[in-house]
Amino acid sequence: MSIIGKLFNRQGPVEKVDIRRRFDLIARVGQGSMSQVWKARDTKSGRTVALKILDKAKTARLDRRFVGMNRPSEGEVAVALQHPNIVRTTEHGITTEGEQFLVMEFIDGVGLSFLIDAQNDRMKQNRVWYLVQLGEAIDYLHQLNWIHRDLCPRNVMIAPDNTLKLIDFGLVVPNTEAFQAPGNRTGTPLYMAPELIKRLRTDERIDIFSFGVSCFEMYTQKMPWPPGDTLEAIMQHINKPPRNIRELVPELDEQIAATIMKGLAPDPDRRWQSARKMASEFRAAGERLGVLPEAD
Repeated sequence: MSIIGKLFNRQGPVEKVDIRRRFDLIARVGQGSMSQVWKARDTKSGRTVALKILDKAKTARLDRRFVGMNRPSEGEVAVALQHPNIVRTTEHGITTEGEQFLVMEFIDGVGLSFLIDAQNDRMKQNRVWYLVQLGEAIDYLHQLNWIHRDLCPRNVMIAPDNTLKLIDFGLVVPNTEAFQAPGNRTGTPLYMAPELIKRLRTDERIDIFSFGVSCFEMYTQKMPWPPGDTLEAIMQHINKPPRNIRELVPELDEQIAATIMKGLAPDPDRRWQSARKMASEFRAAGERLGVLPEAD
């Protein structure tokens, strides 16, 4: 049975956990739109972990969009994912306050958003490697028949050894007909694919578009389109061609530039049809340019 099949057939109550007794909360390390993330010591294992606690009211509002669809929770999805470029989630459950929580590996690194803003030597020397790793993480999700729906730099961490980790799966849905149906507009507006904004049928190619926007931003610190303050403003310009990345970064390698621009195609049929192909182009360019780390 597939991972999605197993999750849809889950059963049995979950024992609630008093997280204040189970974990020593050391410091707040993240504040998302729907959660808090703490650096914590797990008194059960003695390990330092990242403890993510979901906001109960906001989670309930999201769940109401999928009434009757038996959508797996973030924790159920996350614990099933095992990939070097995806944060490892070891446990999930419900607190005694009725909040969902996840126990994840603690990454003592920096956010991709920080590196985009900094444009420091670390970013410039490893940028292609980050593109490859993010593309391979996305491909892994798609191979398991998930759609991420919220790919953007704030959901990516970079470890000290430059391993990239995709860290948030709160909006993930199965890549099935029911969840592809028009109307469910979720995600971060500036990274949303046109078909999602227009409430058309969607599939995994919305993630490829978001990947393309993130790649564009990694090189330019800008968005492919002039940013709007609202979804309505975004809808007014989303059908226009994106800015040519080489106009902003003339020295950018042609293969990398073309790969990013194809990922940004407003028409999903003109985009890369798989994250694997897009990542493979970045890897080929990185190998040609000699900017990828040597294999162990």
